[in-house]
Amino acid sequence: KLILLDSLLQEIMNPGIFQPGLAALPTSTVELSIRCENLADTDILSKSDPVCVLFIKGKANNWLEFGRTERISDTLSPSWHKKFVMDYKFEERQLLKFAIYDVDSESSRLDSHDFLGSTEVSLGEIVAVQSKGFSKKLIGKGGMIHVISEELLGNKETVTFNFCAKNLDKKDFFGKSDPYLEISRSTECNQYVIVHRTEVVKSNLNPQWKQMKLEVRTLCNGDYHRDLQFSVYDWDMGGGHDYIGSFHTTLNRLKSGRNSENIYECIEEEKQKKKGAKYKNSGTVILNDISIEAVPSFLDYIQGGTQVNFTVAVDFTGSNGNPKNPSSLHYQDPTGRPNQYVTAITSVGEIIQDYDSDKMFPALGFGARIPPTGEVSHEFFLNLSTESPFCQGIDGLLSAYYNSLYNVQLYGPTNFSPVINHVAQFASAYESDPSNYFVLLIITDGIITDLEETKRSIIKASKLPLSIIIVGVGEEDFSAMDALDSDDRLLSCGGLVAARDIVQFVELRKFLQGGGWSKELLARAVLAEIPAQLSGWMKLKSFQPRK
Repeated sequence: KLILLDSLLQEIMNPGIFQPGLAALPTSTVELSIRCENLADTDILSKSDPVCVLFIKGKANNWLEFGRTERISDTLSPSWHKKFVMDYKFEERQLLKFAIYDVDSESSRLDSHDFLGSTEVSLGEIVAVQSKGFSKKLIGKGGMIHVISEELLGNKETVTFNFCAKNLDKKDFFGKSDPYLEISRSTECNQYVIVHRTEVVKSNLNPQWKQMKLEVRTLCNGDYHRDLQFSVYDWDMGGGHDYIGSFHTTLNRLKSGRNSENIYECIEEEKQKKKGAKYKNSGTVILNDISIEAVPSFLDYIQGGTQVNFTVAVDFTGSNGNPKNPSSLHYQDPTGRPNQYVTAITSVGEIIQDYDSDKMFPALGFGARIPPTGEVSHEFFLNLSTESPFCQGIDGLLSAYYNSLYNVQLYGPTNFSPVINHVAQFASAYESDPSNYFVLLIITDGIITDLEETKRSIIKASKLPLSIIIVGVGEEDFSAMDALDSDDRLLSCGGLVAARDIVQFVELRKFLQGGGWSKELLARAVLAEIPAQLSGWMKLKSFQPRK
C-alpha cells in the first residue's frame, strides 16, 4: 500500500520548509503563546487552576474545539507553556475564541468546570500586531488575555540538556527553597514566552533538574542567537511562587557544552539594586551537558518507503443501548439518519482512505454475541467473514458495520485488550523492520471494563511499530480514556512503564456541533500524534529513513 500524503500531514510535521523552485499555498504556520492576568478566583481555599481552550469557527458557523493548554495550579495570572500551532491563511478570515476555565477535576467536559471568561478575535488581528502582541479584556468574570504570535520555521533538530544549581537563595522561612527552572525565549514584540518548566526539586538549595528534551524550533525557532531567559523560582503551594533570579544566554553559547562559559550567575534585580556592590548573586546555574541532533521527520520515513496500515475496531457492547431504542448510539433510525457510530465511521473513514491507495483496510468488532452460536466475542471480523477482515473503502466499512449490527447481539463486557493484542501480533512481525507501521482506530462509547489489562496491552505494544487512536462517541465522561492517553507522563501499570506514548484519544462530540462536523479539525485531532509516534518508534529502534 502506498500512503498518499496531502498538505495536511506535511504541515503537521514540516511547516515552513523552504523549497526553492516550487510553488506553495499562500499559508504560513504560526505559533500562539497565551497568558492571562487578573483572572477571577472561583476556588474557596485556593486560587483558580486555569486552562485556556481554543475554538475556531467552522463552516456551519459553529465553534469547534481546536486544543487546550495545560492546567496551571493556583494562579490568577497564568503563562501557559503549551502553544497552539495553526495555519494562517491570508485570504480567509479565521475566527478564534479563547475560553478560560478553572479546572478542578479530571473530567474532560468543559461544563464540569467553572467558566472564567472568553474573547473572540480573528487570527488576522493577532498576526497584524505580531510586533507588539495582542491584548484584550475577557468577557465573563474579568481579566485580560495576551496572545503573542510567531511564524514557525522548519527545523528538524532537537536539543537535550540538563542543569543544576548551587547556593540558591533560601526563600522559605521554615525550610529551604523548592526550586524549579523556567525557560523563555524572546519575541519580536520584546516580550518573553515560556517554552518549558522543569519539575520542582523539594527543599534543596543545590538542585539537580532532570534532563530536558526540546525541539530547537520550540526553544528558539531555529535561531541559535535568539535570546533565552532562564528564571529560577521557589515553588509555593499557594501559587505565589517566589522569584529567586534569572540569567540570559543563547543556544549558540549553550552548544559549546559544560565549561566556564556556561556557568551563570542567577541575578535577582531588585535585590541587586538594594544591596549594590555588596550583592554577588542569588546562586549559580550550571549546564551539565548538552547534545543537539537532527531527528528524521515522519515524512522522511514515508518518503523512504515506510507504509502505514490502519485497522478499525467498533464497540458492540450493551452499554451502547438497544439498537431499537432512539437513545442508543447504535440506533437504526427508520428515516435513515446516521447514528453516532455511522457518523464516526464515515468521518474518520474519509480521513483514513485518503492515506491508503487501494482503500482496503481490516475492520474488527468487539463485545457482542455473534452468529451462528451466539458466543461472546471480543475480537471478530466486522464483515462476519471467517476468511478476511478487509473492507473496500467507506462503503465496504459501512456495509460490514450494518451486517454486524443486524446479525449480532450487543453484549459485553467492554474489553479493549483483545483487539489491541490482535493488531500487536501483526506489528510484532515488523519489530526489527522499519518498512511497516500500524495504527489501530477504536470507536467506542468509552465505558471500558478491562482497564488494567488494556494498560498492560498498551505498555507491551509500546515497544512495537503501533499507534492506537481511540474515538469516543456519545456523552459519557471519558476520564478513563484520558488516563490511557499519557501526554503528560508515560503510561504505567503495576511495575510496568510504557516505552513511549502510543495512544491518542479524541472525543467525537467536540467536532459535531450545529449539525455538522469539520473534517480538517477532526483530521488534525485524529492524526496529530501519529507522525511523532512513528518517528519516536524509529528512533527507539535506531532506524534511519531509507534513501
